Amino acid sequence: MLENVPVPPSRTLVVTEDSALLEDLLRLAATAGCELDVAVGPSVRRAWSTAPLVLVGAHAAVAHARLRLPRRSGVLLVVDDLDDAGVWQRAVEVGAEQVVFLPDGEQWLVSRLADSAEGGAVDCPLLVVLGGRGGAGATVLATALAITASRGGRRTLLVDGDPLGGGIDLVLGAEDVPGVRWPELTQTRGRVPAAALAEALPQASGLTVLSFDRDSEVTPVPAEAMRAVLSAGRRAHDLVVVDLPRSLGEAAEVALDAASLTLLVVPAEVRATAAASRVAGSVAARCRDLRVVARLPGPSGLDGVAVAAALGLPLAGTLRPEPGLDLALDRGEPPAGRAGGPLATLAAEVLRELLPVLGRAA
Repeated sequence: MLENVPVPPSRTLVVTEDSALLEDLLRLAATAGCELDVAVGPSVRRAWSTAPLVLVGAHAAVAHARLRLPRRSGVLLVVDDLDDAGVWQRAVEVGAEQVVFLPDGEQWLVSRLADSAEGGAVDCPLLVVLGGRGGAGATVLATALAITASRGGRRTLLVDGDPLGGGIDLVLGAEDVPGVRWPELTQTRGRVPAAALAEALPQASGLTVLSFDRDSEVTPVPAEAMRAVLSAGRRAHDLVVVDLPRSLGEAAEVALDAASLTLLVVPAEVRATAAASRVAGSVAARCRDLRVVARLPGPSGLDGVAVAAALGLPLAGTLRPEPGLDLALDRGEPPAGRAGGPLATLAAEVLRELLPVLGRAA
């Protein structure tokens, strides 16, 4: 018989005396990156109302129902016998919100266990930045947005989406900071434990950073890897910022599909606006909310309103020159380090609408 032990409220509670079922559940919990505690009989009462998730084994359901515990959400009846005709009746008796059949439901249960371990974390906003032409300044703006969000007290993840960009860690002066980079994550699939990913990535300028490196062969990020990483990143942070190239691959399309807001950075020039119209045409169908950031001044007198009107898109804001920016970047000094500068001011304006609480803090 399994030993009854006190159950910490942060762990999923398992109600079973079936050793084979418990072995399966322990394996699935390890995959999800969480821990289980086991209780049977009256000892279940100690954790019934506080455990984030309760898994009741089918063989223990009858005895469990006799305890007449108060109904609660997050109770699952776990069944490893597909021919069990009485399973639905037992599910009603224990107040289960769902019946999980193993092994068919293993992948779903892993996700549910991971959600429970992460405290019911929800996806945070995802902000994508890309340039309307080469050298538009999208990478610098993406980094400035992430730094401004972090300065406002938000846990922020900055994701490099351009395999040919040289590595966004260089913009932060963090190329020597240890941690996992994209080449080590290209085989990632499915559900990634959010906390584990955040701990593995480099930390720089108050941010969590996922960058390409400069030492390995250039390899595009598979769509599934980008999807898995963004999903985990959004569960572990308050904001995710992704810097994308103008030429879209499958991974970039995944980021655009998930974006809460996409910013297209366009210098206030006629040719740049013409080039940006092609970029906008290629991404607009995937964007929930696509807006223009105009870089001023333009040589022909174009302003932000004119650029946005030419592209038929809303204007998110304008960006004026930042004195000493190029020299600072060459020295490895992150952009938007000066709270009152043009980059930080624009970033705060954008974030004020996307994250109202952050906007007041920034």
